[in-house]
Amino acid sequence: MRLIVADTGPINYLVLIGYIDLLPQLFEKIFMPVSVRDELAHVEAPSAVQEWIKGPPAWLEIRPVPSGQASDASLLSLDEGEREAIALAVSLNADLVLMDDREGTTVARQKGLAVTGTIGVLDLASRRGMVDLGEAFGRLKRTNFRYPQEIMNALLGQQRKPKL
Repeated sequence: MRLIVADTGPINYLVLIGYIDLLPQLFEKIFMPVSVRDELAHVEAPSAVQEWIKGPPAWLEIRPVPSGQASDASLLSLDEGEREAIALAVSLNADLVLMDDREGTTVARQKGLAVTGTIGVLDLASRRGMVDLGEAFGRLKRTNFRYPQEIMNALLGQQRKPKL
């Protein structure tokens, strides 16, 4: 089993667009730090996300970060969820971190972690025939997700190219 750790962003957006059930199909089990759960349950989170995290599915394991891990100086510029997601991923020797934040992604990669975000999850699911990427991106655009349109266009363009 691959070890996957999630930050707030991908979970939030996959719930909002109705594709959260892709995660266990793609990865079996996801680990999440307590602070990420708390961000998803926060009163300012979308109500659908708050409802979802109230009864987390069996494939989601919420874990505390080992003491001292999240105080790494290279993580201090990040918000708590990103710090703890990276710290948990390092402590578990995770195979992949699900994170959308650009600065967090950079720090995670500097620590040798593989990272993908919401768009990457949707692209992987599309490549496996689980979702229509155009429809998924359409749903994502109806949220407050900030995205580089050129990345979406490039991924959609790759889908249309015939495979030799």
